[in-house]
Amino acid sequence: MSNTIKKLLATGLLAAATLPLTAVAAALEPNKGDTTWMFICTALVMLMTLPGLALFYGGLTRSKNVLSVLVQCMVVFSLIIVLWSIYGYSLAFTEGNAFIGKFDRLFLKGLTPESVAATFSKGVVIPELIFMAFQGVFATITCCLIVGAFAERAKFAGILVFMVIWFTFSYLPIAHMVWSWPGPDDIKDAASLEAVTAKAGWLFQKGVLDFAGGTVVHINAAIAGLVGSFVIGKRIGFGKEPMKPHNMVHVMVGASLLWFGWFGFNAGSALEANGTAALAFANTLLATAAAVLGWTFAEWVLKGKPSLLGAASGCVAGLVGITPAAGFVGPMGALAIGAAAGFACVWGVSGLKRMFGSDDSLDVFGIHGVAGILGAILTGVFAAPALGGTGIFDYITNAASPEYSIPGQVWLQAQGVLVTLVWSAVVAYIAFKIADMLFGIRVPEDQEREGLDINSHGESAYEN
Repeated sequence: MSNTIKKLLATGLLAAATLPLTAVAAALEPNKGDTTWMFICTALVMLMTLPGLALFYGGLTRSKNVLSVLVQCMVVFSLIIVLWSIYGYSLAFTEGNAFIGKFDRLFLKGLTPESVAATFSKGVVIPELIFMAFQGVFATITCCLIVGAFAERAKFAGILVFMVIWFTFSYLPIAHMVWSWPGPDDIKDAASLEAVTAKAGWLFQKGVLDFAGGTVVHINAAIAGLVGSFVIGKRIGFGKEPMKPHNMVHVMVGASLLWFGWFGFNAGSALEANGTAALAFANTLLATAAAVLGWTFAEWVLKGKPSLLGAASGCVAGLVGITPAAGFVGPMGALAIGAAAGFACVWGVSGLKRMFGSDDSLDVFGIHGVAGILGAILTGVFAAPALGGTGIFDYITNAASPEYSIPGQVWLQAQGVLVTLVWSAVVAYIAFKIADMLFGIRVPEDQEREGLDINSHGESAYEN
């Protein structure tokens, strides 16, 4: 292992939003303030999906399909939480190899009220049950994000089969590779650092920075959704018939709930109620506001009028963009990332989408993919102390390292992006094909024309 990588791996900030289990001393007791903070953040992240994302997606669909998206969000959320408790948590956050964990926590075996998990501070722990729950709601929103890419034409049974496969073979390995490490408590010198690092996930070992899920959540979900939009095909009438959002009020409410819940998503990823959480909180506020303005002004110039749809989309773009950087960059870096995400995603949902020729119904890749990639790369830039970032904290010296290479870190970030794109795309393609063979992945033409609400779920959102 190179000296550069060793120094990068000495940081308590490399593990992004999460930490796996650690063999901490039994005498350590969780702080009630940190524990309460994590209760709140876990609930906030759940709010992001139910009802935040569900309303946002539901408002963007046509009225005949709004309930189908709401059902998909609620059932997929519940499915993934159950799978998380059975085997997901164990495979993502126990020590296995560099790519996946073991079954030590299968069915949450051995997880008791007294079990604790490490944080980013030596000698500080939180109850493992709340760590498990916090990571579980991350997994759920990641899977629910995907459904927006092929909304309005996918079979419900096929979606569920796809989710089981993709969650197992894409989300869990990526989460393990990026976030899994034994925690800082056993790091005392170069030899112990080497031993701890050897137990970490592959991308963590490389030094990839992802504070709250730029790779694990957004890029991972976005490329899976894009693959789905190609495999399933375009909606009937796409490009010929109007397919405008049916309820902009729902879109506004959903986007606002996402912004509110995202404080738990990003600030909670510090795992403690401390200064890093405060930094992530402030950056989430600033970057998102900058992205709203960026998208609004870009749209104003290009189309002549600023729209609510644009402002709400900019809100989500800013939230996605700052996610990997939230605890690493300074406030001005957050403004820069947010503004860049707002501008870039205007192109993502228009020019890039035309280049792909895809029917990504709710612009999952155009927003989550573009902003996620941009945010991941810019994390390597603005985490530099010279630009107001936190730099690298060395657990051996227990002080900030004076060394930071922007080109070197950007290259590491790019590696994390590329690995996630390829891994998730391959798994998604295979998962969609299996789902199609088992139950079919697309509804019949007559049902698609009439709407999924009545045909797939026997309900209508609105009275005629």
